Amino acid sequence: MTAETATPAAAVPAARPSSGRDWSDAILNVYLAVFFAYLFLPLLLMVAAAFNASPTPSATDWQGFTLEWFRQLPRDQRFVQGLGHSLLIATGVIVLAIPLGLSGALILTRLRSRSTTTLYTILVSPILTPGIVLGVTTMIFWRDTFGVEAGLFTATVAQATFIASYCMLMFMARLQRQDRVLEEAALDLGASPVLVFRRITLPFLMPTILTAAFISFLQSIENYNTTFFAIGSSWTLVTEIGSRMRFGLSPMVNAIGVLFVVLTVIAALIWAAARRRELARLAAG
Repeated sequence: MTAETATPAAAVPAARPSSGRDWSDAILNVYLAVFFAYLFLPLLLMVAAAFNASPTPSATDWQGFTLEWFRQLPRDQRFVQGLGHSLLIATGVIVLAIPLGLSGALILTRLRSRSTTTLYTILVSPILTPGIVLGVTTMIFWRDTFGVEAGLFTATVAQATFIASYCMLMFMARLQRQDRVLEEAALDLGASPVLVFRRITLPFLMPTILTAAFISFLQSIENYNTTFFAIGSSWTLVTEIGSRMRFGLSPMVNAIGVLFVVLTVIAALIWAAARRRELARLAAG
């Protein structure tokens, strides 16, 4: 072999990085920047307006830093009572939606029948029904059939009709991953179906139950359409905010938004910490 033909491996020039990959990374970074700006910029403007002394919510017409709008919140009885109504309705929705959703999920995952598809369509249909229709029909049904006037009860029932469907879908996804061997073994050993459900199925579903309860609470708190048409002369925090929006904006609405954002972040951090401890415990076990 001659010196001209022999080329050391180290003398071979390294391949240059592809310019196409550089462009794709740049486009991805720009897209992510625009996405997060679109997602969080309105929240940042809302937070800034909550601390602005301007009587009209604004983040650009800055008139000084103030906490006055937060101090006025406890003095507004409509907001305070609306928050109490919202919490009461959300609690009732959890009590109704979790058992209803779990019952539907158990029926659909355990039932082997030709009517399963039809039953699934019926149970999921409240999700696809407009909130106005759910609110109005619930109010009319309870008023004309049982003489119950529209109020907190009808709002709770109206919300639970579609929130239970969300819970059912979550429970179905969890039950489809369950190994039925433990249940069948317990039944073969003489355990009753109630005992099998309480000792095997329920502990397996507990993480999903907690998640479904949390999601039900959030959906109930923020719901407007169904609640507005089912609550009658009463009100929740969200419907009160919507009613006041027709007469002009108030910085107190921004202050309420800031409090909700803070509470949501705190709840997310607590959930993440609990989840991390649970994973660590499972790994240690």
